Amino acid sequence: MPKYAWEGKTAGGKAIKGVMEAPNIDAVVTQLRKQNINPITEAIKEKKGIDLNLSISFGTGVSEKDLVVFTRQFATMIDAGLPLVQCLDILARESPNVSFRKVLNSVKESVEAGSTLADGLRKHPKVFDDLYCNMVAAGEVGGILDTVLNRLAVTIEKAAALKRQIKSAMTYPIITIVVAVAVVAVLMIFVIPQFGALFKDMGATLPKPTLIVMNLSSWIANVTHLLIMGVCIGAFVAFFFAMNSNPKTQMILHKFYLMIPALGDVIRKSAVASFTRILGTLISSGVPIMDGLDIVARVAGNRVVEAELRKVKQAIGEGKTLSEPLKESKVFPAMVVQMIGVGEQTGALDAMLQKIADFYEQEVDEAVETLTGLLEPAIMIFLAVVAGGIVISMYLPIFSLASVVSGAE
Repeated sequence: MPKYAWEGKTAGGKAIKGVMEAPNIDAVVTQLRKQNINPITEAIKEKKGIDLNLSISFGTGVSEKDLVVFTRQFATMIDAGLPLVQCLDILARESPNVSFRKVLNSVKESVEAGSTLADGLRKHPKVFDDLYCNMVAAGEVGGILDTVLNRLAVTIEKAAALKRQIKSAMTYPIITIVVAVAVVAVLMIFVIPQFGALFKDMGATLPKPTLIVMNLSSWIANVTHLLIMGVCIGAFVAFFFAMNSNPKTQMILHKFYLMIPALGDVIRKSAVASFTRILGTLISSGVPIMDGLDIVARVAGNRVVEAELRKVKQAIGEGKTLSEPLKESKVFPAMVVQMIGVGEQTGALDAMLQKIADFYEQEVDEAVETLTGLLEPAIMIFLAVVAGGIVISMYLPIFSLASVVSGAE
């Protein structure tokens, strides 16, 4: 369909303009009036020329912070009574993110062409996921779009905070291990060979630990062996990513993650917090529980949790309550199941789910602290054994020579 540039005024008398895709000028006028915009008929002109979009996108370029700011500002504008098109036009022009600006302009054009806001958002699944689009759709139907948008902003912020917390807890151990490996590699490749040359000149009989370290050092320092190690590491990384991209093998990996002491506890509790927060928000926004479970399953982030939620959805479809199939699950704790059961009985399931989410977000905090507390001494012990063992093995011949010299005197 052709695109038309239009101008008009809001109910408050503010002049606005935009571009709409429509079959003809009359359709543009009709659509604008539906949006409470008084069009200036003589200013509606068809846009000529070919719209070339040669940009190549690597990722969305839209951060969670951009999405939260947009959602909160959008909610405020809707609450103030501004038309959807005007809100989107203002937010697109004000957005500092060029990629997000293009997305919002595209959504605005879809709404101008007669689509619902949710349908316009669904055209950009990498920016607006199923959770976002379904909640917006429920808000449009229920006439509570501003309330839903505010809930969405809170949900996105909570999810982002949970991710940041887990990432920050893992950053220190990973950096420490990388530095430790680098230091050991420098010792083995550059320092140990110097000691080897020194011991050879002295003609001393070397202890077994020293011989082991020196032989290992000469093996690692060999260029061919370094290439072999690089190929092996690359093959392992490629194998891991291949397993993680296949749904069947991904399920095996995710089961293994849940079995790891401390780390499995963090993953399980964060999954419970995410499940209850998102499902509670969806239900309170008017999304049916079956659709809500489908959305939560897709954004679970763990194949085991996703499979359990699919079973729960199937059981509810057969007439069971939410708490009944959750009892049979090994992922969700008994306390969560009992609280959900109480929420169903009292008719306040959404509020109960939010309370569970608040509690388990605190539990994740404690689980992350426990994990960090276990990792730090384990890393220190590893460094002491490896680095200390190398240093001691290199000094053993010197100690032996010193004892021989002192005995000769």
